[in-house]
Amino acid sequence: MEMIICGADDAATTTTDDNGKGDDHDAKNSDGDCHDAGDGVKYNAQRHRNDCPTGSSQDGKVTGHKAGALARVAPQGSPGPGARSQEQQLNGLVLLVRDQAKPGPEGGRVQLRQRRRRLLIKKTPIVIALNSSTVTLAQLGPQEGGAPEGHWRRLYQVQHERKRIMRDTCAKYKSNSRRVVTPYHVSRIFVEDKSRVLYCEVPKAGCSNWKRVLMVLSGLASSTRDIQHNTVHYGNTLKRLDGFDRQGISHRLNTYTKMLFIREPFERLVSAFRDKFEHPNSYYHPVFGKAILARYRMNATREALRTGSGVRFSEFIQYLLDVHRPVGMDIHWDHVNRLCSPCLIDYDFVGKFESMEEDANFFLRLIGAPQNLTFPRFKDRHSNEERTTTRIAHHYFAQLSPLQRQRTYDFYYMDYLMFNYSKPFDDLY
Repeated sequence: MEMIICGADDAATTTTDDNGKGDDHDAKNSDGDCHDAGDGVKYNAQRHRNDCPTGSSQDGKVTGHKAGALARVAPQGSPGPGARSQEQQLNGLVLLVRDQAKPGPEGGRVQLRQRRRRLLIKKTPIVIALNSSTVTLAQLGPQEGGAPEGHWRRLYQVQHERKRIMRDTCAKYKSNSRRVVTPYHVSRIFVEDKSRVLYCEVPKAGCSNWKRVLMVLSGLASSTRDIQHNTVHYGNTLKRLDGFDRQGISHRLNTYTKMLFIREPFERLVSAFRDKFEHPNSYYHPVFGKAILARYRMNATREALRTGSGVRFSEFIQYLLDVHRPVGMDIHWDHVNRLCSPCLIDYDFVGKFESMEEDANFFLRLIGAPQNLTFPRFKDRHSNEERTTTRIAHHYFAQLSPLQRQRTYDFYYMDYLMFNYSKPFDDLY
């Protein structure tokens, strides 16, 4: 579906949460954990649709694809027996989708509209395949390294099911009658033009390592291990989609492979708390910690109020659930629903942190990434500390009352529903 793009000058300066409540969405910098400087710009799509000039949503035909720009399952290097060239894959997929159109009343085939056909030609084969029930992985080429076809087919079907649930949830709970995309909606999307990939950043769901992968794909580094944490977040080497003009945003949304990775909401929340409040932090302690302690801790010591250190998880949850928060929302615990606008932007690939290695490496093979590029396993911050698991998250939430757990679940309800996560506690309704 084509998107209507509104520029920043067409947008107001407030956002609302899922319940219609106004919320600050400033993304101020800290230790750089998936949090770039200068993220404070806010946009809104509440203006009338006619305020957004539709114009042409395309840049014209894309020609001269570079090696690796067309996604495929086949590995890079010399094609094996039966493997097809990138151009043959693309032409075959376009013809396949066209020829499988339903016959018209007179027996002739329904002709694709010219504009739709131009858009189809510009899309990568993987975008076409992941969004069509008539194209299968077998038609994209041989399996990587002789992997069993059932393995690819299972991952392919997992993607279809995740996207089906996401779209069904959007159709039920969200109104998409006004398909307007503003720079705010794409402000967390990173662009890799060489492989034609758009990645929506979800903090605490592998975003640091995904940025490393994008940097390697773009040729900025030869290995993910060569990229330091500060370079990932302070280097300003990766482009963001809101940095393009209206036509550039529209072209990339309509033709690039769009992906996001998400995480079980309670585990993501605990991971953010542990990272930002249980370790020294020059931003979150003085900005968030001091405000939280001043508001929610009775008889807080002068030292605690001076430094903002020592925030307890129950106090953090009080802040999160307070409709009159003393300090605004932060991307590290905001809803995925708001960070990536999945009901407005039709993502081609939805990965999960819980199956990160399998999902991420499947995606890299699909886009034709180099064989030696796999998703990093290392943990570059607090590396001696155990990652947040279901067990650890339950330990933190056990400190809360049943009412606080229920209200926190309600806060993330759309993320639980949209991404098909089970209720984390049996007493939740």
